[in-house]
Amino acid sequence: MTRRRRSVAALVAVTACSAGLAGNAQAGEKGFWGPTKIKGVSQFPVYKSLGVTLYQQTLLWNDVAPTRPAHPTDPADPAYAWPEDMDAVIKEAARNHMRVLLMIIGAPSWSNGGHPWQWVPDPKFYAQFAEAASRRYPAVRQWMIWGEPSRTPNFQPLIPQTIGRPLTAAQAKAPQRYAEMLDAAYVSLKRVRRSNVVIGGNTYAAGDIRPVNWANAMRLPNGHRPRLDVYGHNPFTLRTPDLSDPPGPGGTVDFSDLGRFQKVVNRDFGRPGRRHVPIFLSEFTIPTGLDGEFNFYTTKAKQAEFIEKGFGIARKIRAYGLGWIHLRDEPRPNGEGIRGGLLNADGTRKPGFYAFKRAKI
Repeated sequence: MTRRRRSVAALVAVTACSAGLAGNAQAGEKGFWGPTKIKGVSQFPVYKSLGVTLYQQTLLWNDVAPTRPAHPTDPADPAYAWPEDMDAVIKEAARNHMRVLLMIIGAPSWSNGGHPWQWVPDPKFYAQFAEAASRRYPAVRQWMIWGEPSRTPNFQPLIPQTIGRPLTAAQAKAPQRYAEMLDAAYVSLKRVRRSNVVIGGNTYAAGDIRPVNWANAMRLPNGHRPRLDVYGHNPFTLRTPDLSDPPGPGGTVDFSDLGRFQKVVNRDFGRPGRRHVPIFLSEFTIPTGLDGEFNFYTTKAKQAEFIEKGFGIARKIRAYGLGWIHLRDEPRPNGEGIRGGLLNADGTRKPGFYAFKRAKI
């Protein structure tokens, strides 16, 4: 496997518990982040052919609410500018026998003291928007609270940890602030609909605060754990997924570390009567050529092997689901394109397409 110069910490350029999962929430989701259309043609039939059950989308709070609403939990407040195409996306997904997950990310400046979108908002404001969004999109049941907040490009203020050392009090502030936001959103989303599934944590393989430290530090001001239904984690990996592998370097948590990480999640967020807290592996990909997002790539045959073994691990840990990012390659001459798709740039299928289609969870 060939690596680029960027460190593992730059793998991605972009991205007390409840009484139990809601009755209609299904384990074993096959997720996908990808385009709704390519050259005007819907891609949902392609996702259906892959066995996708959960189409994942981002809901940008700062775009929907650039000005502060007078009635923040009411989706009809005139300050809200809901995405014009989201209803069509939800309907198209339903026609192809899949649901839609929405990840709420991006704080408007009025919610966080005039800072950029990455800056943590007042938890109350975030929770109010989550409630409005759930009322606006009643067909949506899975809600992801922010994306990869353990990375400084996605969440601030955040003081990076020193690898190999415990978090200082100052470094622990970011996961604590995130915990407040998560718990507030949990209460709001459950108030709208008990069947809403709240996915929190949402770490990834590396991060400026490593996954175990992030999970351990997620505490509320009263010392309690924030409530969640599912813990989210993106286990991008440079090595072939294998639970018998030794721990990843520097506190990273890739596919091979998920057996150990599941124990951490159960310990931190489990409770009497619900010791197993499922992990949703929302994002996975492995590029098959020089790539602009990731600092490694492999062969097309090896990509298929990664998919097969990744799903095998997901089954072993009883994961909530496993998702993929990128449907089709978008190569560029300078190497800054996307090469982690299941389809080549011309639309032909890689071996990984068939591996993903066969995969069960």
